[in-house]
Amino acid sequence: MTRVVAQGTFDILHPGHLHYLQEAASFGSELHVIVARRENVTHKDPPIVPDRQRATMVEALDPVETAHLGHTEDIFVPIERIEPDVIVLGHDQHHDEAAIADALATRGIDCAVERASALESSDERLLSTGQIIDRILETRE
Repeated sequence: MTRVVAQGTFDILHPGHLHYLQEAASFGSELHVIVARRENVTHKDPPIVPDRQRATMVEALDPVETAHLGHTEDIFVPIERIEPDVIVLGHDQHHDEAAIADALATRGIDCAVERASALESSDERLLSTGQIIDRILETRE
């Protein structure tokens, strides 16, 4: 069994999220997803949807074995608990693969770090939570 971890905010689910999780799942036989807690999201606007609701929605997706809420103080706590063989980062996530690999090695976690591909965009597809929110605001004003 090859255990894979993906992680993200997953505020308003969209095709980009599904693409990421499907691709992450293809790296192994069991996909675990760490859903960031609202208080830990500092690199962009905080999520609108509550933490547990986002985790429930992610876990309902077919490629996902289990969704876990992130740790409030240390992002590596759930990774240590899950013991993955591979961590797959989203194509646009702000994490640096080498820095993550170094941090894993420092903690004694033997785990590959990969980067998912981007989903091709088109005018019809909304591939980010920000795009969805912007479209809602445009059409509801």
